Amino acid sequence: MAGDGEEALAAFVALHGAALRASRVPTRYWESLSRKLRGEVFDAGDYFGIMQVEEVDEEEEVDEEMEEQLKKKPNPGNGPCFKVIVTNENGLQASNPDSVFLIDHAWTYRVEHARQQLRRVPGLLHRMANLMGIAFHGEVPDEGSIEQVLQEMWKYNQTYQLSQGTAEEKVPVWYIMDEFGSRIQHSDQPSFATAPLFYMPQQIAYTVLWPLRDLETGDEVTRDYAYGETDRLIRRCVLLPWVPTEVLDVSCFTPEPPDEHYQAILAENKEKLPAVINPPVYAKDKVFKVFTDIQQVLSNLTHPRFVFTDNEGEADILYNFSHFKDYRKLSEERPEVMVNQFPCENLLTVKDCLASIARRAGGPDGPTWLPRTFNLQTELPQFISYFQQRDRRGEDNHWICKPWNLARSLDTHITNNLNNIIRHRESSPKVVCKYIEEPVLFEREDVGPVKFDVRYVVLLRSARPLRLYSYDVFWLRFSNRAFSLDDLDDYEKHFTVMNYAPGVTLKQVHCEDFIPLFEKQYPEYPWTTVQASIFKAFAELFQVASSKPAPLGICDYPSSRAIYAIDLMLKWDTSRDGKRIMQPQILEVNFNPDCDRACQYHPTFFNDVFSTLFLDETDNCHVTRIV
Repeated sequence: MAGDGEEALAAFVALHGAALRASRVPTRYWESLSRKLRGEVFDAGDYFGIMQVEEVDEEEEVDEEMEEQLKKKPNPGNGPCFKVIVTNENGLQASNPDSVFLIDHAWTYRVEHARQQLRRVPGLLHRMANLMGIAFHGEVPDEGSIEQVLQEMWKYNQTYQLSQGTAEEKVPVWYIMDEFGSRIQHSDQPSFATAPLFYMPQQIAYTVLWPLRDLETGDEVTRDYAYGETDRLIRRCVLLPWVPTEVLDVSCFTPEPPDEHYQAILAENKEKLPAVINPPVYAKDKVFKVFTDIQQVLSNLTHPRFVFTDNEGEADILYNFSHFKDYRKLSEERPEVMVNQFPCENLLTVKDCLASIARRAGGPDGPTWLPRTFNLQTELPQFISYFQQRDRRGEDNHWICKPWNLARSLDTHITNNLNNIIRHRESSPKVVCKYIEEPVLFEREDVGPVKFDVRYVVLLRSARPLRLYSYDVFWLRFSNRAFSLDDLDDYEKHFTVMNYAPGVTLKQVHCEDFIPLFEKQYPEYPWTTVQASIFKAFAELFQVASSKPAPLGICDYPSSRAIYAIDLMLKWDTSRDGKRIMQPQILEVNFNPDCDRACQYHPTFFNDVFSTLFLDETDNCHVTRIV
């Protein structure tokens, strides 16, 4: 039997050891934890009890007016109504290998499905309302109670992420612990630690609870809600959902990060910068051998001066889908080989980097063509100060949280709930951008005025001197429901990426048809004028991106060429002379964009791209030089 136990433990450690080490679960608990997970042993009830607490200050009667003022704060804290205490008569010893406990999860979900689940899963709304102290009477879920749960749940949410699977499967999972786990209060000197553990054999996540010191009967079970955070100001910010505070004393000024920040990014990306080379010169009639793993190129590039090769070693052009890393080796061994990427181009294509370099153009608030953006990992206090200042002034406070490096609107959330934004910082690295509260809308006959965004494909021929072109065809995406600043989790109202959502209508309008329709709706705003302001924004962006040497800017490697897709919206703004203007807002820059629609409607697309980038021939290539 002992042998069976050892084998089971070895198998358990092989599967979960890395996660347990990362969560700092002491090894003395692993054997007991393995046994409890296999047997689904939930024995916390033998050691702990939940106590309801009436917090009344005998010396001071609560002033009703003061209570009302407290309730009006942006993040009311309902002081702890419950606490968990040790009830076992022998207390609890941290050295006892059995002093580890499983906490079940009452609700596990992804944010975009939360409202739907509260509406449809029998008993879920009732249980969550009870757990959060929200009055809910009756059997049928009502929208008011659902909305309250969606607001309050950020005080109870925990999160984990799967490390494997598709991009969709890696979107963070949120969960709320059962009544026992959710009643464990915060302390800066916690008596216990907790960590989520995804138990592979059952494909179920639990929370593991273990003591940090010996406890006696009656001692409280607490955990640190800002576990691992040592900076006092950041702790104050992270704890704000439970301990309301104002950080108006913090400046919301966000200067560009120091040079070391960019050097750290270069090291993390494992990119090796190229040696200095002379720009290669090619024969006027040279036929270039192209090595590519991109099917759209293989299927659509038919220009006679380009032929495909399966041998990477004999290629003149490397046109790869994945990121190229070792520019040093390429520059030293084959400097004449052209590549479809620039060293350090992630400064454009990763959202936190894009916001950082854009500050070179627009000062502390950033340029007019980029929504005000904060990096939640490094600029949380500045963001909270800015949010609270806007709140005091009665200004719109809708924000959109985006992962640094995911596309297709995955794990992207719109909210005006500060707790929500602060807690999203725990799931994956994110930026938070001011949501465009007054977008320029497009009247769809079938649904009314909707949001739309525009995608331009730009071609970067060289970084220094800067030579940038735009493809003459642009692409449009539309929301499916009339825009209004509510129902923030209604995807089809607030988002435009419909081609990946099953069973969702995809509205397509060609740019040639769009322009006259747009100008009919907005006769005072000819598209040529709008596009001029868009190209001006593109020019400024690429100028600041290439204004400093790598790794502080895009590297001016002479053999690099690239295409990017820039997604943007238009918002209403007021010019200095008081005129109402359409201001372009760059949303993101995409590396190696999906060109399926481009090839479908414009069969010469890749011939045009390759002629412009690799032959320096732009006649009849449907491109406009921006810089």
